[in-house]
Amino acid sequence: MLDETFTIEDGVLIRRVIPQRGAPYEHTCTKQVYDDVAYAIEQLGAATFTGEMIQDRIDAPHTQVMTAMAFLKERGCIVPARERRHRAASDFVYEDAMIEWHALREDAPGA
Repeated sequence: MLDETFTIEDGVLIRRVIPQRGAPYEHTCTKQVYDDVAYAIEQLGAATFTGEMIQDRIDAPHTQVMTAMAFLKERGCIVPARERRHRAASDFVYEDAMIEWHALREDAPGA
């Protein structure tokens, strides 16, 4: 089980993780990569996908793609399908993703 939190700082999505064992870590995702991930998922329609498939489609760093997907999963924009695959939770996953980005940004301290 992970203790996982997301914040947006200086326009960058930050995923902070405290695992039960091992050292805490964090990964980031730029707004551009986040947008690209959400758009790529929406373009797939009802098809299932993995993080690697999205990474290949948008040619972005692996950790950024996985950070975006972890946030989208936490917010219910994507849902597990089978094995390591996911699918969009709605036909409007891009719009859902933008709503969640801005909701998190507005909830940030000092926003």
